[in-house]
Amino acid sequence: MDMLWSGWGDPAKATPLPDTVTALLRDLLGVKPRGTGPVELEDIDVPESPLTAAAHRALRDAVGDEAYVRTDAESRIRHTRGKSTPDLLRIRCGDVADPPAAVVLPATHDDVLAVLRACAAHGLALVPFGGGTSVVGGLAPEQSVSRRRPFVALDLRRMDGLLALDPVSRTATLQPGLRAPHAEALLAEHGFTLGHFPQSYEWATIGGFAAARSSGQASAGYGRFDEMVLGLTLATPEGTLEAGRAPRSAAGPDLRQLVLGSEGAFGVITSVTVRLRPLPQTRLYEGWRFASFEEGATALRRLAQDGPRPAVLRLSDETETLIGLAQPDAIGASGEPQPAGCQAIVGYEGTAEDVAHRRARAGAVLRECGGTHLGAEPGERWAHGRYSAPYLRDALLDVGAFAETLETAAFWSRVPELYAAVRAALTTTLTESGTPPLVMCHISHVYENGASLYFTVVSAQGEDPVAHWAPAKHAAGEAILAAGGTISHHHGVGTDHRDGYVREAGPLGIEALRAVKRRLDPGGLLNPGVLLPLD
Repeated sequence: MDMLWSGWGDPAKATPLPDTVTALLRDLLGVKPRGTGPVELEDIDVPESPLTAAAHRALRDAVGDEAYVRTDAESRIRHTRGKSTPDLLRIRCGDVADPPAAVVLPATHDDVLAVLRACAAHGLALVPFGGGTSVVGGLAPEQSVSRRRPFVALDLRRMDGLLALDPVSRTATLQPGLRAPHAEALLAEHGFTLGHFPQSYEWATIGGFAAARSSGQASAGYGRFDEMVLGLTLATPEGTLEAGRAPRSAAGPDLRQLVLGSEGAFGVITSVTVRLRPLPQTRLYEGWRFASFEEGATALRRLAQDGPRPAVLRLSDETETLIGLAQPDAIGASGEPQPAGCQAIVGYEGTAEDVAHRRARAGAVLRECGGTHLGAEPGERWAHGRYSAPYLRDALLDVGAFAETLETAAFWSRVPELYAAVRAALTTTLTESGTPPLVMCHISHVYENGASLYFTVVSAQGEDPVAHWAPAKHAAGEAILAAGGTISHHHGVGTDHRDGYVREAGPLGIEALRAVKRRLDPGGLLNPGVLLPLD
């Protein structure tokens, strides 16, 4: 099944907002109903593909069949940009000014190399396309003023296999187009799990997880995806790069780290070897409440630093708790106001004995830090609706609200300053533009030395919602850098965060990465303008 072209996920799972929420948006934020809905797919006027006959033949020869080189309007629309709110607002209005010239579907590593050669020979750029879930402009290549060229979307869906499994070492080699649920099903047949469950889980792919340094909702227990990667294969215009042959090595700099997070700018990931964990016998999620965000953050830090560390550890601030966004599939369902304070979700996975032991010890720490146990219901409700937030965003857009997210991370000592600075930047900028926002936040991932902050912003759309968001996003980025945060914790860089990443990495760091790109991609055909500015 393809993802909804004008929104998120499976259309059958989309649900309208309750009337209570629509009324709250109107009264609190001045949200006005939209006059019309998204345009119909068949009504979108797509520019004719600029792909030449010779280029088409070369791409067809590379993948072996005409059926795997698609230039029809629907295929090109479905591969135009990603799923950020500006992306969706543009495509809902029928704006497809920058579609790919073609969608190409390789089946093997050698196919990918052949496609890269064909693109180089015919002056085509190339954008790797997994689940299409990027929210930072990772699928929107930029054009140089002096050199405009068509691009190919390299859809990796045919590369969706489990290539190898080593139960002794607990490793598996997976192809990049394998969607996360399918990967989990294949591994479960052998008694294993990756334990990687980001909000994009239902649609994102293994290759995308690696390319964007994804972090899942159970990262406190299982780690980030880049921590799971033991080896990978990269197809580049200059040939094949293999990285990782042992669990750890002192044989020079780790080339895996050069590829992880590279977002298709250096090559196309064609396989990933990952470490596995046994399927948990028991999964238990529960809720806790703290009087303040500061108090709750202290409790999370205690567990992250001194243990025992749960698999899931999240904390919503007062606003997010009040609105009920900790359970996005239940917003407005009860009609009852939420109690004051901040809600935490704590989850345990493993053997029954281990879960009981860690739960008892962690519970003692949480109580000592001022936490009140809320029982299993909030945790189970969160687990049931953990992938619902993107659908909620679509419902908000439908009624005329603007909804977007951004995230960052910092060392524990800087988290309070970072939290206050980003909230102030978003609130001030949007209020001054005439669309005062509701700004919510939660700690989504914890580490021994710091944590991530995930912000959700809701406001009226205004006359031009895309233009209205740009100054707020810029202000938030400036606040993040000034407060010592990273410009992206798990969404990636794309084109949206690229300029902030350039400042974060520094001139010498960027020049080093440019040198790598020149060696691996001398023609600059891979995802132009993503991660690194155009020359």
